Amino acid sequence: MVKLATAREARLYGPALAVRRWEYINAGVYAFAALLLSAGLAALSAGGAARAGLAVAAAALAAVAAVNAHDLAAHLAGVDWRVGLARYDAQLGLVEFLVPALHAAGCALAVAGLALLVSQGEGAGYSYGREKHAANMLLAAALLWLLGSVLNSCQVYERADGRAQLLQSSVQMPMLLGSLLFLVAAVLNRRRVSGSWRHEPAILVGRSWAWLCLLGSLLWLAAALLNVLKVFMMHQSDALRLEKLRGGAQERLSRDREGRVPLNWEEAARRRALPTELR
Repeated sequence: MVKLATAREARLYGPALAVRRWEYINAGVYAFAALLLSAGLAALSAGGAARAGLAVAAAALAAVAAVNAHDLAAHLAGVDWRVGLARYDAQLGLVEFLVPALHAAGCALAVAGLALLVSQGEGAGYSYGREKHAANMLLAAALLWLLGSVLNSCQVYERADGRAQLLQSSVQMPMLLGSLLFLVAAVLNRRRVSGSWRHEPAILVGRSWAWLCLLGSLLWLAAALLNVLKVFMMHQSDALRLEKLRGGAQERLSRDREGRVPLNWEEAARRRALPTELR
């Protein structure tokens, strides 16, 4: 998940206390969702209630999708919803806008695929087409996650100190490795499904898929916990140099803000409370 908005000088999408509170909530929900995903896949790998494990994993991925959707909204609000600024700063479009969108879309596909598996019947109620569609959705989701993680690793800090860059890398690498494991698991599962049409299915998912996904989810959990630490330390640091938009985008955004709204949100609220003739 992208957290460059935490280090942006342009992250003016609400009062300071509200921004900090929502970024903490965002990071905490993601950590809880990653823990829930690991728990569901651990139950699945242990050979227990397969449907319950898949249902828990689907619920966790739905929460991850919501967190990434909030990330995308925060990044858009941080630049006053001016998507056109991505023309001047490539990182703004490819990382801050595209990455959370890719992760959210991947989670939505994975949830749909897991829902198909959970609804799969036994014996005469089994549908090979449904299992094949589920495998394809899981493979597409893993591809989106890996693409998003690769783009997320392309974040470049120009003004931040070495500590901020180290914290960012500590989040990026487990996320990238976890996404790679999810892709390997999805490819193996797709091959298993392709070769199982002649046989009566005995299990909902392959054992290799379950174990590889469990390892990937543990890496995601490590990234989520490190992200909580990074958000906390970046908010607590008074000496942190915040990043600016590149390619003239920062100047364009500043001129637009100075011409339209005050930079002080409390002052803006007081002005809205005044009668029109006194503003």
